[in-house]
This record gives sequence, structure tokens and C-alpha cells, in this order.
Amino acid sequence: MSWICTACGTAYAAAGAPPTGCPVCEDERQYVPAAGQSWTTPAKLAAGHRNAWQQAAPGLLTLQTVPAFAINQRAFLLRTPAGNILWDCIALLDEATLALVRGLGGLHGIAISHPHYYTTMQDWAAAFGCPVHLHAADRDWVMQPSPALRFWEGDRLEALPGVVLHRIGGHFPGGSVLHWGDTLLTGDIVQVAPGGRRVSFMWSYPNMMPLPAGEIRAVAARLAPLQYRRILGAFQGQEVAEDAPGVVARSAARYVELLG
Repeated sequence: MSWICTACGTAYAAAGAPPTGCPVCEDERQYVPAAGQSWTTPAKLAAGHRNAWQQAAPGLLTLQTVPAFAINQRAFLLRTPAGNILWDCIALLDEATLALVRGLGGLHGIAISHPHYYTTMQDWAAAFGCPVHLHAADRDWVMQPSPALRFWEGDRLEALPGVVLHRIGGHFPGGSVLHWGDTLLTGDIVQVAPGGRRVSFMWSYPNMMPLPAGEIRAVAARLAPLQYRRILGAFQGQEVAEDAPGVVARSAARYVELLG
């Protein structure tokens, strides 16, 4: 059976016993729980959880596992005339989710912001016969190989017409955002703060370790040319509804000022 880390949701290859550790959690950008690493399986996860769906905007749905599991991020299903894209990934892929996504036209591809949200991407790709777009700078964080993985390089990839991935770095070297119309989907590469009037740029969110000032300037500079109005982040309710470029610029400037 395959194994899923309950702290980060990363899936590991089938084996008779769970791994001895989770490298994703052992990295300082994540954490190992005080009680130690623990594991579940896809069947056990599905037995006690389900995915809840919401419409974020026309053509844009969110799905999130309830009760909360692992990091508790949400994924996004973008519906475009050229096909559907899943942005970021969640560990639970149950029968209801399979039926719903198939009913909505399946997936043309999967794109993921950074390694904390790789989760069960290999299973999603196999179920829908689609590629997974990952930035090559984060290749070493893939814990389970798959022929579906497509490693892109550089700073820009058009996954579908009008759906563009931009590498902005920060939290991970290959940290990426998705630009679609007036919307920027950022995972927690750009973390939306409560209230939606600030964003943050962190090396480690659970360990509260900021990025260096120079890297924050670089992230802000890579975002500056993009034309967008709002940001939808990794977690429910964390959204910048208006003037998102101004929020990013002001937040980055304040971060750099406080870092001195």
C-alpha cells in the first residue's frame, strides 16, 4: 500500500511498512509534530474525510478536505475553453471527487506552486491521464517518481491559453504562482494575511522564519509586471479582493523596512 504523511500530506511509494521519516517535514520550512511522524493510507484518509467544494468565481472552483488534513490547503479547479487545470493539490482523491471532476470535463493538467502541495499528485495524474507541471528547481523534493511529471524551467510557462505560471521564488527556489485573467493564485508563495490588506513572504511559515530582504525585493520585482486585480491564496478566506498589486508592493516594502 502507499503511505501519506499526516503532517504534510506527501505521498510515498507503496511498501509493506511506512517510511522511517518524511524529508519534506524534516526540512525547516515544515515541521515534524512533537508526537513524531505518523502515516495514513488513501483508503483510511477517504474513510474519515471528504472534499468540500465552493465556487470562488465564474469558472473557478475550490476543493478542500474536511475535517482538516495535514497543511489544510485548498486546491483550485480552473475551467477554461481549452480544458481544466488543477492548481495545487490535496491528498484526498476519493470516488466522489473523481466523479465530480470527470463530470466537469476531467483535467488537462495539474500545476503546483511548491513541494508542500505535491501530496498525491501522482495519483491525480494517473486518474485523469494528465501531466503535472512542476518547476525544475524543486525537482529534488519529489518523493515518488511518475511518468506524468513535467519539469519546466525558466520564469514562465503557459500551461493553457491564458493560464500562465510564473516562477517567483521565495519560499522555495521554484516557487510559482498562476496568472489567469484578473486573478493571481499564489498558494502560500505569497501568503495572504487575515483581513486581506497585507501579504507575507516567508522562508518557513510554521517556524515563522522570514525571507531575507534581498529575496523579498526579488519576489516583488518578479510580480510587478503582472496585470491582476486580486489574489486567492492557499487557505479559505485568505484573499485580496482589490488592488492586489498595491498590497503586494506595500507589504514587500514594509517587510524590507522592518528587516532593517
